[in-house]
Amino acid sequence: MLAITKSVALQGLDGYMVSIQVDISSGIPQFEIVGLPDASVKESKERVKTAIRNCQWEFLSRKIVVNLAPADIRKEGSAFDLPIAIGILVASQGEKDNVVQNFLENTIIVGELSLNGKVEKVKGILPICLEAQKLGYHKIILPKENANEVSMINGIDIFPVSHLKEVMEHLNGEGVLKKLQVREVDTKNTGVYPFDFSEVKGQENAKRALEIAAAGGHNCLLIGSPGSGKTMLAKRLPSILPDMSWEEMMEVTKIYSIEGYTSENEPIIKTRPFRSPHHTITATSLIGGGRNPRPGEISLAHYGILFLDELPEFPQNILEMLREPLEDKVVTISRLNASTDYPCHFILIASMNPCPCGYYGSKHRQCNCRPEQIKKYLNRISGPLLDRMDLYVEADHVEYNKLDSKEVLETSAQIRKRVNQARKLQRERYQRDGIFTNAELTPKLLEKFCQLDRKSKKILETAFQKLGLSARAYERILKVARTIADLEEKETIQEIHIAEAIQYRSLDRKYWKEES
Repeated sequence: MLAITKSVALQGLDGYMVSIQVDISSGIPQFEIVGLPDASVKESKERVKTAIRNCQWEFLSRKIVVNLAPADIRKEGSAFDLPIAIGILVASQGEKDNVVQNFLENTIIVGELSLNGKVEKVKGILPICLEAQKLGYHKIILPKENANEVSMINGIDIFPVSHLKEVMEHLNGEGVLKKLQVREVDTKNTGVYPFDFSEVKGQENAKRALEIAAAGGHNCLLIGSPGSGKTMLAKRLPSILPDMSWEEMMEVTKIYSIEGYTSENEPIIKTRPFRSPHHTITATSLIGGGRNPRPGEISLAHYGILFLDELPEFPQNILEMLREPLEDKVVTISRLNASTDYPCHFILIASMNPCPCGYYGSKHRQCNCRPEQIKKYLNRISGPLLDRMDLYVEADHVEYNKLDSKEVLETSAQIRKRVNQARKLQRERYQRDGIFTNAELTPKLLEKFCQLDRKSKKILETAFQKLGLSARAYERILKVARTIADLEEKETIQEIHIAEAIQYRSLDRKYWKEES
């Protein structure tokens, strides 16, 4: 007897329908799963067999073949346990009536089974539900523990179950599955940040630069001696990032759902991610990949911040891998059977010391490094990667009178208000151009939205020649100047905006040009 159930598998953030075809026939008793299953899918044989027996149902000593179609794409994970078990039980019962057959044909089933028949939580349930809806299915059976994560989805009937018996009782007419009620989600960012910019004394130049980075989506490099506050500043950057749109929340939550990082109490990611991997991280963990490709830190930082502390300590080959994702905003992981894309639209914030001892250029402490040591240390950061940084900021030594000051400083909430206003101007300006921030401006759009008057052009030309800037650096100065103008709610870029933007591109020449 043949029975067919339907499920959804993920490939990156996208999914595809999997037809689970179960055939039970006479012959030597055996249980086989075909259709390129990985080890976790093959192990479902024992989970399914034991769960069926522990539910007091007979597991037929017949030839059982389960085919996962399409058979040319590798299947992974434990989410096929439940549809396989249901397929075997339905096929064991012989002829199916039209009601059962229609239900199975039009329902996606997802869930892992424990040995007693309990349906366990699975990863990636949000993108699975959205993909099922996209494929035209209007019903999905999933683990009860996953229900809260998808309770905001409209247009598809969701049936949470906690045990295999619930599904079979529904199919046999002995019970009815309860549909999950759709609930409204408060998308307002109510996150409480543990750090605030009002706690940072001094460092006005660095705080200004991070405000510009947040407002325009710009990459930023912080350079300074140990203890100057580089990490402290970076950790407070999430508190001034602009509010997320619903589309951004859903896209980030899909990535976190795949990794199982969503919370039952807060199923939707409402605050922009802040990822801070250690410099011992592997290339696979940072970029993504593996035998069965998974998103890396750059994708977990999507629409948020990727903070690389002590940048020169990261292996150079790993840093070079960041160059394409920084430009393309997507990382493609190619394997023999398939190619997977993960979005990675993040702001890169990096910090570093100016030399191995950390005091090169300091006015308060002498550097003990030899010139060749300094050169070798700085050259760990390649020119092409440096060129992709929009802002270079020096975190200066903080004077005692600043630290002892009782002055009331500007809070993160006040700064975020300006950032949100600047982002609003950018969304309105670029609504027909397919971008959202100044950092995304293409050369064609730069000509359209970053026109300069004669005096501003002269200032930029002088800087270009004196600093030996590249074409990419020229474009990035214009983008930063556009953001500075937006923070002041100015429609046109003025001389003062260009001058400030150039200031943030000159610091790299202080260190790298002198040591080259």
